[in-house]
Amino acid sequence: MSTEIYVQIKAVLAAHAELNQDVAVLNIDEDLFAAGMSSRATVGVMLGLESAFEIEFPDAMLRRDVFESIRSIGNALQTLQN
Repeated sequence: MSTEIYVQIKAVLAAHAELNQDVAVLNIDEDLFAAGMSSRATVGVMLGLESAFEIEFPDAMLRRDVFESIRSIGNALQTLQN
């Protein structure tokens, strides 16, 4: 997966995730919920990702594990874009 996608994901997280730390220093495998993202903030992240990547998350992908890390979000986006 390209680093550009991770940069875009981090931009959405910075705007919507309400993390306790700077998203720029997060490892792509770090648990976003442990970093302070709430379930309410996850909805904002999902909507931000849908807008930024022009995709729509199907109901089957509305699970905690999909939004758990930058890598898991990237994997979901890759699935939706193919």
